[in-house]
Amino acid sequence: MLSIAPMSDVTLRRPIQWLCASGTDVGSVREMNEDAVLERPEIGLWAVADGMGGHDAGNVASSVVVDALNEVEKPKALSEFVTAVENRILEGNQRLLEYSDIMLDGRTVGSTFICLLIYGQIGVCLWTGDSRLYLLRGQEFTQLSRDHSAVAELLRAGAITEEEAINHPDANVITRAVGTNEDLCIDLDVFSLQVGDTLLLCSDGLYNSLDKERIIDALQAEHPSKAVANLIDGALEMGASDNVSVVVVKGIRRPYSQNAA
Repeated sequence: MLSIAPMSDVTLRRPIQWLCASGTDVGSVREMNEDAVLERPEIGLWAVADGMGGHDAGNVASSVVVDALNEVEKPKALSEFVTAVENRILEGNQRLLEYSDIMLDGRTVGSTFICLLIYGQIGVCLWTGDSRLYLLRGQEFTQLSRDHSAVAELLRAGAITEEEAINHPDANVITRAVGTNEDLCIDLDVFSLQVGDTLLLCSDGLYNSLDKERIIDALQAEHPSKAVANLIDGALEMGASDNVSVVVVKGIRRPYSQNAA
C-alpha cells in the first residue's frame, strides 16, 4: 500500500515529499515469518525488525520492537525525535528480557532492527544487528548501516576477504540485538537527503537473496509499491531461505500547490 509523508522543510528551496511502501514475506523455506515492518510517514519514521532465527519467539521479539516504535509521538525537534526512538527501543529491550525470564525460563529471544527517521532534509539511521539501510542516489548505491555480526567484524578487521565471508561458518552469528543484553548499544548515523533519493530498509533475507545489481534495478521503479513488489518477487525467485522484509522510501519534489499550502 502506497503512503505519502506530508513532511517538508519549508525553509528550503526544494522541499521533499516522501513516498513509501513496505512488504514482508515468509520466504521459500521458513514456516513462520519472524520479521515485522513499520511505516509511519506522518511523522517520518520507518523500520524493519528481524526476530532472531533459531531462537524461541522471534516473531514476538520483532513485534515488541515495532510496537515500541509505534509509541513514538510526532517530534518537535530532531534531537527530541532521536531520543524518543532510542528510549522506546531501550524499553522494548527490557520488555523482551522480562518476557524471556517469565515465559521462556531465561532462554534468549531477540530481534535486530533498522530504523529511518526523516526530519526536513536530514535523515537519521538507528540500528542494532544486521538489518540494513541503503541509499540509492542517482547510480550510487550505499549501505548506510554497518552490520553487527561476527563476519562483518572479521571483514572490518581485515581477517577475511569478501569472498571468504560469503560461505563463512559464522555467517548467521549476530553480535548485537534487542532483547539479548541489559546494556543495549544502539548505533546511529546522520546524513543529508535530497530530491530523488531512494532509501531501502531490509532484513537479511533480501540482501542474502539478491545481488547489488538486482536490488538497484528493482529500486528504479517509479513508485515505491512497485519497487517493494520487485524486491520481494526477486528474492522469492531466488529461493529466499529466510523471511524477506523491505521498506522503500522515495523523495520527490513537492508539487507547487502543496508548497503554497
